[in-house]
Amino acid sequence: MPEPAVAEAQTTLRPQDLDQTDKKLLTVIQADFPLSVRPYEAFGKRLGLSEAETIERVRRLKAGRILRQVGAIFDTRRLGYQSSLVAARYSKERLDEAAGIVSAHPGVSHNYGRNHAFNLWYTIALPPGVSMERTIDRLHALSGAAATRLLPTLKLFKIGVQLDVAGESRLSDETTGAPVWSWVKPPEAADLTERQVRLVRLLQRDLPIEPEPFERLAEGTGFDAGDLVAAGEAFLKQGVMRRYSAVIFHRSAGFVVNGMAVWKVPLNRVMELGPVMGGFRGVTHCYQRPTYDDWPYTVFTMIHARTGPECRQVVDRIAEKTGINDFSILYSVKEYKKMRVRYFTTELDAWNERYLNG
Repeated sequence: MPEPAVAEAQTTLRPQDLDQTDKKLLTVIQADFPLSVRPYEAFGKRLGLSEAETIERVRRLKAGRILRQVGAIFDTRRLGYQSSLVAARYSKERLDEAAGIVSAHPGVSHNYGRNHAFNLWYTIALPPGVSMERTIDRLHALSGAAATRLLPTLKLFKIGVQLDVAGESRLSDETTGAPVWSWVKPPEAADLTERQVRLVRLLQRDLPIEPEPFERLAEGTGFDAGDLVAAGEAFLKQGVMRRYSAVIFHRSAGFVVNGMAVWKVPLNRVMELGPVMGGFRGVTHCYQRPTYDDWPYTVFTMIHARTGPECRQVVDRIAEKTGINDFSILYSVKEYKKMRVRYFTTELDAWNERYLNG
């Protein structure tokens, strides 16, 4: 297996520019950020920092393109949305242009080039009433794909990106306890009121870096900081929100290798081995997905690592633990788009009017 190509990170800060407090902050903030009127003060106490120093560090890490965003991470299905991973195949000459067409769809949140015959992989989320199949068919035609495969989640064994920037654990270690988020049967959509939809729109925004940021988010909306904090807590309790936390620029933080290891797990063993595969610290996502004649892999594990050998070590440990040796590793060679899914926005209407309803 050749070493993965690593895209050069465009960043002001580099991993070597971070002190241990920065690294600890980045590790912890990915798991959970306080829902409170003065969240930076509450977060700083966890690290032994003052509110002012916490804000200063977060600003520096954001300006330096290490910290990407702080905000709500909602459960797509609980909001009534549908989502899928999509694999597509293009000629090398057409790939960049096709990726731009795909990335222009407002529902596409992640879009990567990978080292495989299926060389473009993207995720898409659509609201109720919009056909996933018709949308993918249109993207297939518009982008000139040679082949497109729809790969929705059948079972979710683990999702939860928390990269150990502080370096206090090994990616090949097994974890204990329940996964961050999982399901065997897809969760039902919550019956949201119009007020709750408005609150989702606010909480999904990037949190300002100032002492009372929720007050700033609420300005001019008829809500106040207390409304947003209470709504966030309620959404967490209901499972509508998975967590309120940060997303970092993986490559800028030193995790320059993104490997999607896919496994030919027999269908009668998926329920047994899926949780085992997701139980390694280096695995951030673990799913069962459909198969096709030209795509025989049933279980997907996503691994973010500092080096190719570190990624391969996680894969080898999974193979050793499960006895499954029929796998492939698809490395990310180019990031075309990466953002959080934005819900209940109007951008999708224009795309649908032009390409689906026109």
